[in-house]
Amino acid sequence: MTDFQKQFNKTVRPAVMKEFGYTNIMAVPSIEKVVLNIGLSKSLQDKKWVDVAVNTLTRIAGQKPVLTKAKKSISNFKIREGMVVGAMVTLRGDKMYNFLQKMAQVTFPRMRDFHGLETKKGFDTHGNYSIGFKEHTVFPEIKSDEVESIHGLEISIKTTSPNKEQTLFMLQAMGFPFKK
Repeated sequence: MTDFQKQFNKTVRPAVMKEFGYTNIMAVPSIEKVVLNIGLSKSLQDKKWVDVAVNTLTRIAGQKPVLTKAKKSISNFKIREGMVVGAMVTLRGDKMYNFLQKMAQVTFPRMRDFHGLETKKGFDTHGNYSIGFKEHTVFPEIKSDEVESIHGLEISIKTTSPNKEQTLFMLQAMGFPFKK
């Protein structure tokens, strides 16, 4: 069990329990998984782009990504069925909590012109939260002098929370910097 997971269990869960009136600690929402995703639209012109994305996700997440393939052909985007269109990594357990800690304490403070996360955007109706990064260089594993090309990265946090308010409270208690 990581330090961040211990902090989550000792401070965040009781705070959520008190704030939203849960009577059983096991009924309190928790984080199920974190999914990191890179779209590979540039791989249509440059085949090396797939290797760059796989290398980036491997360094950031600490495990090898899965390549996602197109389910349908879309002629307007020059995509044929079976083509590689993305790469993704799913984190659970200790790796997930280590990643969330790194993101809250290291990655967000490193972002240029960062004034906090949006509270109106990024949430879905089921209490999940998604964040988009324009540059992958904000992560500490990526050295800016080694980067050949800059690309975006999407991160989705899947929770057992029934709504946006509980997820927002839980993420704020974990140290995620939201705008006031």
